[in-house]
Amino acid sequence: MEKKTVLQIKDLHVRFDTDDSRVYAVNGVNLDLREQETIGLVGETGAGKTTTVLSVLRLLASNPGAITEGEILVNGKNVLKMSDSELEAMRGNEVAMVFQDPMTSLNPVMTVGDQIAEAIEIHEKVSKAQAFKLAKKMLETVGIPGYRAGDYPHQFSGGMKQRVVIAIAIACHPKILLADEPTTALDVTIQAQVLDLMKKMAEEFKTAMILITHDLGIVAETCERVAVMYAGRIVEIGTLEDVFNRTAHPYTEGLFNSLPDLSDRSHEPKPIKGLVPDPTDSYSDRCAFANRCPYAVEQCWQKHPEEIILSDTHMVMCDRYQEKGFHIERGTEHE
Repeated sequence: MEKKTVLQIKDLHVRFDTDDSRVYAVNGVNLDLREQETIGLVGETGAGKTTTVLSVLRLLASNPGAITEGEILVNGKNVLKMSDSELEAMRGNEVAMVFQDPMTSLNPVMTVGDQIAEAIEIHEKVSKAQAFKLAKKMLETVGIPGYRAGDYPHQFSGGMKQRVVIAIAIACHPKILLADEPTTALDVTIQAQVLDLMKKMAEEFKTAMILITHDLGIVAETCERVAVMYAGRIVEIGTLEDVFNRTAHPYTEGLFNSLPDLSDRSHEPKPIKGLVPDPTDSYSDRCAFANRCPYAVEQCWQKHPEEIILSDTHMVMCDRYQEKGFHIERGTEHE
């Protein structure tokens, strides 16, 4: 049976206006998330990943940020048309977020128990005492003894702080979890523990997740589908097997070529040439990757690429695939 779609992002555009210029942060993103599915959202810094997920919760500051086009549907309801009270009811209850840095995500002058209980009290309509009791249980769920609910964030290590942040996010058992590089500030062994915990929580509470990360190894271990972002657009999306084994976009190929090969010590990673795209350029009249792409031809500089459907599960935004037999070095031939 086909799984229900819990989140739909349709043609999302986000702009940031400053005194000097306009930044085109997100430029027509389309993304569907199905129940109990985990999608990895990957790409260089500045690609628009965080802006996309913040838009789902409408957490962009109205000045200077603005969603100028598109729709965001959570369980069929348009987030962009919700009232403040509807948004408050949705945040933390239907959709929750794990932020990038646990050091700055927690309130230093509130106990961790109170911070978890705050979300429970708002959405579960229980008393303060009941909420605190549930908060202690939630701490135990993420592997922290309940008696530590009375401690403050500075009394926890980085990995334990991130567990507290996860406890806050899942306190009301949301159906959608947005995780913005949740392991970036942690050392490797703690990263693995936190990722295992998030996978376990997603399975236990039947939660769908969008996981933002730079680490393709994390994607391989955690995600069913992968969306690759560049210059505010999803340039390739597919199953894990599609993107890893039938890589189609030259930018995705560049990401893989930049990785070290631990099985071959003589292998030298090949960084993507050139610089990241100028965010004040919308690239509406050409391919944003053309100046860095080894496969670019004249047409790539003359029009914006279309979405090319390679299979039922695999899409690439590259007009070269309109040519019969075209394929990149890492990919297989698509005809």
